[in-house]
Parts: sequence; C-alpha cells; structure tokens
Amino acid sequence: MDTETNFKTKKALKDAGAAGKPVRCYRPGPFPGPEPGKVTLEGPHFPEPHRGYAVAEWKDGAIVTVSGGEWR
Repeated sequence: MDTETNFKTKKALKDAGAAGKPVRCYRPGPFPGPEPGKVTLEGPHFPEPHRGYAVAEWKDGAIVTVSGGEWR
C-alpha cells in the first residue's frame, strides 16, 4: 500500500497522524482498496526505491495508528 502523501520516513508518517491530519492510503493498480484492519505501507513512492515499510491500522477510510516495520 502507498499513502496519498509521499512520506520520506516513518517518523514523518507518524507525525502527520499525531498532528491529527487524516492519512489515507491506496493500493496501486487495478486492485480494490484496503479492508478495515492492518495494512502494510511501503515508502517512499515509485520511482524512488522503497526504503522501508510500516504496519498501520486502517479504519473508516484513514490510518488510525502506525506501528512496526523498518524505514531507513
């Protein structure tokens, strides 16, 4: 999954959520959107190489919490 905003680090992703900004994600390609529950996010976006991932809780169309993963 990718986030609508191209976060360069997991800290930037967490900071956006802590600031109360809605963080939305999508699945690139012809696939349906995420089901409520845990999703794995990759970053940063293509064409940059993915340098890491994070595990997030997806609920009501936005990311609720971010945990786990490694983002360099």
